Amino acid sequence: MRVPLVTLAVVTLVHLVAQAAAPGGVAADLTQVLLMPALAWVLITSTHDPKSRLVRLVLVALGLSWLGDTLPRFADDGSDLGFGLMLGAFLLAQLAYVAAFLPFASRSILRTRRELLALYAVAFILLIAVTAGGAGSLLPAVGVYGLAIIAMAVLATGIDRVAAIGAIVFLVSDALIALRAFADLELPLHSVAVMLTYVVGQTLLVVAVAHHDRAVAAQQA
Repeated sequence: MRVPLVTLAVVTLVHLVAQAAAPGGVAADLTQVLLMPALAWVLITSTHDPKSRLVRLVLVALGLSWLGDTLPRFADDGSDLGFGLMLGAFLLAQLAYVAAFLPFASRSILRTRRELLALYAVAFILLIAVTAGGAGSLLPAVGVYGLAIIAMAVLATGIDRVAAIGAIVFLVSDALIALRAFADLELPLHSVAVMLTYVVGQTLLVVAVAHHDRAVAAQQA
């Protein structure tokens, strides 16, 4: 598993540097489409064969995330089509994560700490409040996506704390995209922040899933 991890680290570092130096440049674009394959390689090599339902669905989520990174490049920069392709692919990715984590609902805060659900509800309300003014006809789609990622984040708490943190970091990445796309708010090195939280969030999810898969395999052995 060391080679896949090193590959992921190198691709991520090069991508972040490229995003800082020349956002939207060739190096940034090329390395972005390599991120999810590298992360999928980490998951494949760190889990047992045959792959469990959990691992298979997370691999589907990573593949759909790759489509979200890749498909907008076939549309004009900044176009509604490009944004729609990205949003659609990542919506499907979130639904794949929801399907993967749903069997762990009884271990999640849905059952164990329901008072924390209020925090996720507030996050959803803030997302809609931020995007309502600028989303226009895309607002319903943004709302559906927001519900999907909140559901994913809630269900991720059923895996372990690492997965819960990863889901929240992933949510932050999407929030940063929403701020730029719909509220014209951009932080210094905004693209770097988006991609850093994106990769860290998904990596933490993969680490948690791999750890759970190995624990189950050890128990069965």
